Amino acid sequence: MRLFLSISLLFITVLCYSQEKANYNELKIPEYTLPDPLLLHDGTPVNNVTTWKKIRRPEIIGLFEENVYGKLPGELNISSYEVIEESHEALNNTAIRKQVLLKFRKQDKELEVNMLIYLPKNIDKAPLFLSYNFNGNHTITKEKEIFITKSWVFNDEKTGINDHKASGASRGVRNNRWDLEKIISAGYGLATIYYGEIDPDKNDFSDGIHPFFYAKNQKRPADHEWGSISAWAWGLTKAMDYFEKDSDIHQEKVVVMGHSRLGKTSLWAGAMDERFALVISNNSGCGGAALSRREIGETVKRMNTSFPHWCCKNYDAYNENVNALPVDQHMLIALIAPRPVYIASAAEDKWADPKGEFLSGYYATPVYELFGKKGITSIQMPKVNQPIQNTIGYHIRTGKHDVTEYDWEQYIKFANKHLKK
Repeated sequence: MRLFLSISLLFITVLCYSQEKANYNELKIPEYTLPDPLLLHDGTPVNNVTTWKKIRRPEIIGLFEENVYGKLPGELNISSYEVIEESHEALNNTAIRKQVLLKFRKQDKELEVNMLIYLPKNIDKAPLFLSYNFNGNHTITKEKEIFITKSWVFNDEKTGINDHKASGASRGVRNNRWDLEKIISAGYGLATIYYGEIDPDKNDFSDGIHPFFYAKNQKRPADHEWGSISAWAWGLTKAMDYFEKDSDIHQEKVVVMGHSRLGKTSLWAGAMDERFALVISNNSGCGGAALSRREIGETVKRMNTSFPHWCCKNYDAYNENVNALPVDQHMLIALIAPRPVYIASAAEDKWADPKGEFLSGYYATPVYELFGKKGITSIQMPKVNQPIQNTIGYHIRTGKHDVTEYDWEQYIKFANKHLKK
């Protein structure tokens, strides 16, 4: 117990120290040139949608797989699913609640994943927000019927988590990040999964989904194979597989949304899986929406050092030479085209580099314009709390690294504009 607490305190101390020493000075940004998303590997310009779809888009996906997130080493479908709890009187009788157990099996291995779904009543085939949570489904609401995760969880005295085990003490402790009343009243559902049930967020590839794909005697992914972000993204695509079987959900109007490292995940999932109708990144920073070459706040080296399991091992090659990367994060945003994508920053979240997040949207715009869509047309950042809501959306709000009521208000407006035409 004391060892676990000591490790957690050491991790927090190192992270805080690294944030203090990070560069936040625009004048100290090294010179860089961004790769052109509309230039093929052989130097040929991309000037039509067909070339983008058939050649350039697959090229860019391959570059991200090989150099950043890692390639999925195989395919595994949902073995079975079951609605293990359901109520038509949830959230003060405003919503339908389902708890769905997804099972994955391969040879002697089995993984169980619990998905919590809220749907507005009296709406057939509701549009839906899909998003991971950080501490367990039971933390997003105080409803006592929500099952408590049995998976490994970060220790946190404030949320009642000790010895890496969740308990009833953490029920509802993160409900401030989930504006369920606003989501349901706007006519949307919400589906959430504890991301640690797909892969626990630690530098250990012996549990979660990774071992299902190992060859004989393999202990961790190969250098070019998936890290945790790709594994979590894979889990989101499996949720989408389930939605296609649930007649209460409008499978063509599913929004994938994520915060922080799970914002990185939502972007990668949205880029890879074109079934997602709309993609949202909330304060995702390095490896998410922020341009890596700016090297402000969290950098590629800092991320790979602090969280070596998030991306593939090949990504380490760019710790000291980020300019050698054949991609940057504006190309990740471009992969979502022509579907709507929303990037959100927070004014006090310097670690995530708000300007770098904004610039990714700006430099992805030429790809959206190829499809006749409007992206971000000015290189000047908007003022705080003044959202841009084109096919590429963006806002920077007051406050810190978090998900707030203001964020959800913008996401709902954005979804209304693009999904409820």
